[in-house]
Amino acid sequence: MIKSTGMVRNVDSLGRIVLPKELRRTLGMPVNEPLEIFVEGDRIILKKYAPGCILCGNIEGIQAFRDKAVCSSCLRDFKKVAAGSPA
Repeated sequence: MIKSTGMVRNVDSLGRIVLPKELRRTLGMPVNEPLEIFVEGDRIILKKYAPGCILCGNIEGIQAFRDKAVCSSCLRDFKKVAAGSPA
């Protein structure tokens, strides 16, 4: 669900925007928090960067599955479930 903050910021000559301090505080974003940038149609979506598996958080053996980061262990569990075995 998209929620408007009512805040408007301009893009500067270097392509930067400043996220308001109130918004960063509300979202618990410390200085130098890495963000991922996504595009959906004409929308730019910023999301806190999470380098690990979207299911378990593991940071080793990460592979892309439908544009999502999933570890080898979770992919094996998917295969077991698809074959009719419990994960």
